[in-house]
Amino acid sequence: MLLQLAAEFDLQRDVVPWLAARGWAVALDTSEKSSALYIVNVERNGKIIYTWKGNQRSTHIGLYDLQTKENEHLYTFEKDLRIISCSVNSERTLLAVSFRQYTEEERVTHLLQSVSKYLALLIEIHPINNVKVLKAVDSCVRVQFLYPVEDRNSSTESHLLLVSEDKYIEQFDIHVAEEEHRVVIQNSGQLPRARVADDLIWAQWDMTEQRLFYIVPKESRSILRCVQFYPDENFNSTLESQLDISVNDKRVKLVNFGYNDCEDRDVPPKSLNLQVFTNKAGGLCVCCSLPSDIPGEISYSIYFLHKGFSKTFTASLERPETPQLKEVAFLNLDYYVAAYLPGQFLHLLNIQHPDLLCYSLFLTGEDARIDMLPNCSIQSPLVSTVLDCCIGRLYAMSISDSALLKYLQNSKRDSERLAALHCALLCVRRTTDLEMKIIWWISENLSTCHSFDPIQEFIIASLYCRMCPETNNLDKLLPYTSLLDWTGMQNSKGFWEKLDSNLESVKYAEPHLHYHNNVLRREWRNLSEETEERRATAYLRNIFENAKKVLSHLDAWDSEERLVPLFQEEDYQQQLLMGLMVAQLKDHLMRHLQYVGKKKIDQIVLDYVANLLNLVHRIMKEVWKIHQLHSCIFCFDERGSEAEFRVFHIMSRILEAANGMCMPLPPGFHSLHLGLGVRCLPLHTLLHYIDNGVLHLTETCVRKLLKDLDDNEKNEKLKFSIVTRLPEVTLDALGLKARQFWDHPVNANFRARKYVKLLLEKLGNRQCSRPVPERHPVCVEFLPLNYLTNVLAEIESQGVHLYEKQDHINVRFVEEAALKHTMMLLGLRYS
Repeated sequence: MLLQLAAEFDLQRDVVPWLAARGWAVALDTSEKSSALYIVNVERNGKIIYTWKGNQRSTHIGLYDLQTKENEHLYTFEKDLRIISCSVNSERTLLAVSFRQYTEEERVTHLLQSVSKYLALLIEIHPINNVKVLKAVDSCVRVQFLYPVEDRNSSTESHLLLVSEDKYIEQFDIHVAEEEHRVVIQNSGQLPRARVADDLIWAQWDMTEQRLFYIVPKESRSILRCVQFYPDENFNSTLESQLDISVNDKRVKLVNFGYNDCEDRDVPPKSLNLQVFTNKAGGLCVCCSLPSDIPGEISYSIYFLHKGFSKTFTASLERPETPQLKEVAFLNLDYYVAAYLPGQFLHLLNIQHPDLLCYSLFLTGEDARIDMLPNCSIQSPLVSTVLDCCIGRLYAMSISDSALLKYLQNSKRDSERLAALHCALLCVRRTTDLEMKIIWWISENLSTCHSFDPIQEFIIASLYCRMCPETNNLDKLLPYTSLLDWTGMQNSKGFWEKLDSNLESVKYAEPHLHYHNNVLRREWRNLSEETEERRATAYLRNIFENAKKVLSHLDAWDSEERLVPLFQEEDYQQQLLMGLMVAQLKDHLMRHLQYVGKKKIDQIVLDYVANLLNLVHRIMKEVWKIHQLHSCIFCFDERGSEAEFRVFHIMSRILEAANGMCMPLPPGFHSLHLGLGVRCLPLHTLLHYIDNGVLHLTETCVRKLLKDLDDNEKNEKLKFSIVTRLPEVTLDALGLKARQFWDHPVNANFRARKYVKLLLEKLGNRQCSRPVPERHPVCVEFLPLNYLTNVLAEIESQGVHLYEKQDHINVRFVEEAALKHTMMLLGLRYS
């Protein structure tokens, strides 16, 4: 069960004991199926209005406060009425009620044709005093007070919406005054009113944001409009959009204007089932289901108005003969909108990124079941809440971390894994324990995901979820997936095949504003090849200054001793990439977030790159814990364990993911990776990994390897293989430094050969004279060597001497290395 419910309010639990304690439950049928006690409304401030039948056929109205957990009696009618809607103003001084006086049969029986069927009343309840009739009509009306300002202590004015089945909505302006410790309505004879909407066939009240959505039919289409009510007591139309929906129902359908379950039972089975959902990120969705003409199938459409397109889904019912809801229920989960049909399916779509399959989660069977929700009318009056109108419960609704993780672990297809992974990362903000378990799953399933890289998706999606809530519109500028073209659905059938087809036909029209790494990769490659002289430019100094800020920013977050030996050395290449990412991401955000300010953007960019490095460290930390490793991996005198080999494999995948995204790694990562490689891999495999760029030679690891290992035959072979693969000239002069760490004839001979080759290449076809170089105290008469040293000395005298300052290599070093190597080959001792 992916969705879990927690009862925030229950009539049987929170109200019935209170009624019994006051003697009001004597004549009350308190069973869950009773219609004598039911919820009428949920106000913006979390107060729940309910009604019950008392003694002597009286009708009572009460209020429950979710915050204080207390009940309050508001009003009593001394007759048996069917309350349709009810609302109380924020000061709890006025109560608006609409109810049905008589049924049609009662009117005929009692010859009451002249009496209106429905009444709407405005009642003073502080204390209970005057009652004013707002409407007395034969068509159903509903009432709702506005709550334009939260936590308003007192006001002399209230505003009330009145919605009529005659297809109009109007607003009453009610002025009150306090007289002798009571609040009374001023000028109650004629309350000012304003027409808000006309000719509507559907309306929904958004109590959280104080918005009214309504639909007006127009030929074969429908027009959705939105009226926003403001704290200054004004309102205006803010939205008008065409919906490709043809509505033939003549009866007005109302959503969130009271929750009278008996009225819902009278709704025809083919009435319009439509709801509008919004979220804080600016998402606006219209969810609609229309009856299908094909038995055993159900269709529903989601209009993503903030994206400019819609999608229609058709699902085949597994057991069409099973009693089900008469219509699909739409639920608002903030980041997700859900279409739910009990016993059939639960479909979650991400509101912000509906164009990507990785944000669409379709569940059936046990995974789709939601406990405690019966097959009757349910609504989603607030974000992440469900109201069960049948038994009178208000649930807080959330995605179950454990169920989501279980679904992720049991998924057989990449599409399911990808959607579950992204959904789980949205939930990580609630608990770091879930993030830890996701990392465990990734470490165990690196080989099972064939069409996407779980490490890349984890890092990119985690960064997106962490950073975007900080600043408006940041979600449009940061990458949210590493997948540019999703190809994981080619062989899928059923729902996913249809969904893939739908996506192919929808072209995403939003400009490509998201940051990508194409320029970063090219610039990093170019700067990595810069010569020593060009590294001193102001541009590069600024790049490295950016990297220092990121690392210091990261140190401020994590002052504890790190379990994994990272961030303990300088890594020129990774610092270069860090600094470049900071510079380019800053330029990208400055182009599109100019109103935010440079200081804020600097902070966002530093947080982003530091979080990126921290996520890699977090992965490494959890992997370290799983396999119980410690810092002995830099001891090269013994072979690595099976656990170390698994960690080496995971680090190789992290490196592959980083290369794919041109993403910096924490300083020390390559040394740690190489150290594990030396311990775990046979020599030929180790050298193959080095030659193919999987392992990177670093000064820290190479120096320790050359110094710590003794010079037996096996180690000499390893050392020589490493030394011969050191680059001749790099930005950090690794090759020049590392070769000095191994004082061995083999190494000296190799360095001398390199030096001779370089000098002769510089000489080319030129001729040179024969100056006498500085000779050994003991003259060596070996003509080939004498001739070579003379030539090299001549080249050195021309200024072609690159290593003298750094490596102390000259003609004398070459001559001495040649003699040592010759004596070693002859088995003689050199002195």
